[in-house]
Amino acid sequence: MGISKPLMETPAIVLNQLRHTYDGKRFALDGVSFEVRKGEVFGLLGKNGAGKTTLIKAMTTLIRPTSGSLSILGRDPVRQGKEIRNRIGVVQQSESFDFTSVEGNFDIYGVLWGVPKDLRQRRREELIERFELGEFRKQRSFDLSGGQQRRVQVAREFMHDMEILFLDEPTVGLDVIMRRKLLDSIKEEVRGGLTVVFTTHNLEEADYLCDRVAVVDSGKILVLDTLENLKRLYGGKKTIEVTVGGGDAGRFYDALAHSLGSEATLKREGNSALLLVQDPRVVLSKITELAGATGVQLEWLNIRKNTLEDVFLSTVSGEAEHGTS
Repeated sequence: MGISKPLMETPAIVLNQLRHTYDGKRFALDGVSFEVRKGEVFGLLGKNGAGKTTLIKAMTTLIRPTSGSLSILGRDPVRQGKEIRNRIGVVQQSESFDFTSVEGNFDIYGVLWGVPKDLRQRRREELIERFELGEFRKQRSFDLSGGQQRRVQVAREFMHDMEILFLDEPTVGLDVIMRRKLLDSIKEEVRGGLTVVFTTHNLEEADYLCDRVAVVDSGKILVLDTLENLKRLYGGKKTIEVTVGGGDAGRFYDALAHSLGSEATLKREGNSALLLVQDPRVVLSKITELAGATGVQLEWLNIRKNTLEDVFLSTVSGEAEHGTS
């Protein structure tokens, strides 16, 4: 579950009809509007290329949006970018400072942020212990594994004080134990008042950490709600797994989608598909009927309770309808 706590009323971040294009042809962000409350963990969920990283770049002043308005901590990123950067932390997907040692990373970061020497050394030791970096503290970051580098990259961000922390896929490359320790560390910082914007592909992580999530696809927000509300919305539904062979799968799934209409949400990948349905009996009848009519063989057919991943897949298919919160 997401973190339960009282949230302050003044938004930390406000986006209104934000649009951005890199090439003047396609919009990486296309009319994005939402608010992030102070003291919450706000998740951005979406497949690769959905627009999550572009959103992070806009909110951290790395790009200037093509149109729309954006406010970070009550400030305009165009006119007050430096003030904003002094009050936020950012963990991006790319690594830096790989030429120096692990403890050198912390020292450089502390110096860049103007952290006094005594405090810098104290924080460095606390973070090296918390993120279990002691055994390779003298090694160059370049020589570490991808997961170890990621731990250094996330840990060093806590060298300085900040009001908002932006995390772009922070757990990539981490093992299960370290991933949970990282999420717990973030939770602890949030309890102290930190606001977090968190992008991930992992719905279990979002469920564990986030207060609210926005599902992003093709530069648009498809749904914005708490995960608890999403679960309630889909709680009475089931997922049907189907795989066909021996015929024209495309023809079969096109006919099935047309036949089902609003009775089910269909997400296809190759010869397989997931269908989020209210009444499996009706859908199963149509599947078997259309399999015979289109000449395909049913190789796999299964009914199960839906998961958060099913909810996500059905949402990004553009066929699910939600309210916002």
